[in-house]
Amino acid sequence: MSDVTPALAPRSVLRRAALLASAAALSVGLLSGLGMNFNVVPGQAVAQSVRSFAGHVSFADVVDQVKPAVVSVRVKSRAEGVSQSSGPGMDELPPGHPLERFFKQFGENGEGRSRGPAGPGAKRSERPVQMSQGSGFFISADGYVVTNNHVVENAIEVQLVSDDGRTLNAKVVGTDPRTDLALLKVTDGGSFPFVRLAAATPRIGDWVLAVGNPFGLGGTVTAGILSARNRDIGSGPYDDYLQIDAAVNRGNSGGPTFNAAGEVIGVNTAIVSPSGGSVGIAFAIPAATVEKVVADLKDKGTVSRGFIGVQIQPVTAEIADAIGLKEANGALVADAAADGPAGKAGVRRGDTIIAINGAAIKDARDLTRRIAGVKPGDKVSVTLWRDGRERAISIEVGRQPAA
Repeated sequence: MSDVTPALAPRSVLRRAALLASAAALSVGLLSGLGMNFNVVPGQAVAQSVRSFAGHVSFADVVDQVKPAVVSVRVKSRAEGVSQSSGPGMDELPPGHPLERFFKQFGENGEGRSRGPAGPGAKRSERPVQMSQGSGFFISADGYVVTNNHVVENAIEVQLVSDDGRTLNAKVVGTDPRTDLALLKVTDGGSFPFVRLAAATPRIGDWVLAVGNPFGLGGTVTAGILSARNRDIGSGPYDDYLQIDAAVNRGNSGGPTFNAAGEVIGVNTAIVSPSGGSVGIAFAIPAATVEKVVADLKDKGTVSRGFIGVQIQPVTAEIADAIGLKEANGALVADAAADGPAGKAGVRRGDTIIAINGAAIKDARDLTRRIAGVKPGDKVSVTLWRDGRERAISIEVGRQPAA
């Protein structure tokens, strides 16, 4: 500690300090008028507010932490078909595809398409080759990478470009079209920066960061909030998407969405857009789904799902009233295969499945996801509503057919 007597502050400095104190007092007064109380002196209140605000608007530390784990995925694949009317860089969906109204396959086409060999002796039946790009991210130091199934579908060659510019060869370990996820593995060896999947369920309104390779530009970061959870966009029976408003464009497909702690809360897979560009509505596969699917792909190369062999439909208010249910919950059985697990256990057309293992079923989609999550061979207790009363039966869950 110095024993030098502090010099008196110049008058201009004192005047500036007084102005700052007055501004701080005014800020606290305004905040107090809005119902926000501070038990600190005005100067401290302003400093704390600034620190808190700055901590929310700068994501630099999180980006520095996670960006090295995100890669660009370059794929050479056999195209299912080539549309002559499609413009440059436009991905294609087959007619009648459930995501035709979305730009689900929004990986950016890169070097155009080659129609394969031409001239005498050429095989006319050979499908054309196309180059495309998407995004992905390392989930382990030994080189496992998560991306979308539609990014690597029909791949004959896969390369990854890391954040530091390295090009790495990779192979497809397994894919799951039903959730649009794929697992890759670097074949070159080495140790890689990686990120972890979030264990906690994100809250609506939480900050999110989307990192990927939009339009082939290279590593790009956008920020927004989690807009909604449990979105059903009609892409399949397991729809359970997170909706975010961070800008997601073509080429972001397969890239991660992070929370403020740098954990992956989802994998970007679809956007809603009349133009093909971001309008602030993007969908990501939740981390809980990714964790289960990736574990199966890593272990077996495929995903095993439960199956009970019923066709179901929603319970409307009119149906609930007609069968005597107090609320329009559960799943109405439209048909039960006689040789399926449910049919063998006694489930029949007209039954309503209202609970699995004592947990209420919200709707038909909820039942589909719950049964799919049961290990084939395990037994579940099913509560049915039949003839105006509940009945409990046990069903041994089968394995869902591949088709």
